[in-house]
Amino acid sequence: MKCVLYAEDNSDDVTIMRLAFQRAEVGVPLQVVHDGQEAMSYLLGYQQYQDRARYPEPRVILLDLNLPKLSGFEVLQKIRLTPSIARTPVLMLTSSDLQADIEKSAALGADGYLVKPAKLTRLVEMAKAIHNYWLVDENVSTGAKRDAAGFEWETPFRTLR
Repeated sequence: MKCVLYAEDNSDDVTIMRLAFQRAEVGVPLQVVHDGQEAMSYLLGYQQYQDRARYPEPRVILLDLNLPKLSGFEVLQKIRLTPSIARTPVLMLTSSDLQADIEKSAALGADGYLVKPAKLTRLVEMAKAIHNYWLVDENVSTGAKRDAAGFEWETPFRTLR
């Protein structure tokens, strides 16, 4: 089984994201790591993450920009330079709406940029959009587009606000 890997150091954000995934009925496990170094260990199956039955490979990565140890930008760069994980979709999920951060994420190879919404209802919609676009098998295998719960996905780099 695949999962969504969520790299986030704020425990309140993790709790809210878990609730949003539950309410959105995403149906894919949300695995959480708390810093950039832990994200890379998970992705490469190092240390405690060797057991892929317990820590499955992610179908998509939600990556905060401001992580301890390695920033989201540094993790993204390492992902794109590592052949075994380079093609895994990475969505930056952050509170920053700075154009410079959006452009840097795109330049480093992020597949999307999501600005954390202030309201839980909007986060639930975002979780549905992630599910509908990135986790539904027909979209992954055919590249087909789906209506993403009211979000407009721009191409080739997708930004949700």
